[in-house]
Amino acid sequence: MAAGGGRSMLGSMLLFTVVLSLQEVCRGKLASSELFTILGGFTSSLLFLFSLTFIGNLQESSGAKSSWGAVVIAEIIALVAASTVHRVCITTCFLFSAGLLYEMNKISGYMLSESKSKRH
Repeated sequence: MAAGGGRSMLGSMLLFTVVLSLQEVCRGKLASSELFTILGGFTSSLLFLFSLTFIGNLQESSGAKSSWGAVVIAEIIALVAASTVHRVCITTCFLFSAGLLYEMNKISGYMLSESKSKRH
């Protein structure tokens, strides 16, 4: 495991806990209007990001290769959290999560190509 992997795993777990707690405390406010419902979906997509980071680091530290299974598990966790706020949050969470996943894949590809070009 890389030196920053443990810190990243701990940080993502702590951020997941904080965001989930704030989302549950503000559940009534997030379900009160259309704009706040969209915000509830966005906060749930942040839960997707943090849980995916945690699961990916956990898999890498145990020697397993990360795969799409981690994405599916993280998405299910985020969608269940979104469902506790409002049913529209489920849809917006899925859409925001898809956008975050696309951007993370793009950044990962860029970082991978940068590290390969520095080696050669």
